[in-house]
Amino acid sequence: MKKVKIILILIIGTLIVSCNSNTYDEIAPKLTANEVITNPTYEKNLKQVVATNCLACHGASGQMQYPPLTNYSEVKDAIENGSFICRIDGNCGQIMPQSGRMQQATIDLIKLWKDQGYVN
Repeated sequence: MKKVKIILILIIGTLIVSCNSNTYDEIAPKLTANEVITNPTYEKNLKQVVATNCLACHGASGQMQYPPLTNYSEVKDAIENGSFICRIDGNCGQIMPQSGRMQQATIDLIKLWKDQGYVN
């Protein structure tokens, strides 16, 4: 019985010491200085961001209760007429994507794309 207690204490101690909590910003891919984007386009920049962060729920195979974001028109419409920016910023309702807030550089890229007129 004493051996079982010692083993349990060792296992629990190991688990406590090995646990690590990271924020999304700490584990998300980082843009390097060479990747600063000043003139984003949908095809070059936004399409990949949306594919990576949104299509699991907002894609053709995603859950139908969510508005689709599978192409340029749908993404542009979601930003112009929906709450896309508000949701990724975390200023209204549940933050998107559901996996956690995107890094600020990615959110800023989406806002810049909007501000520059939704270049395709």
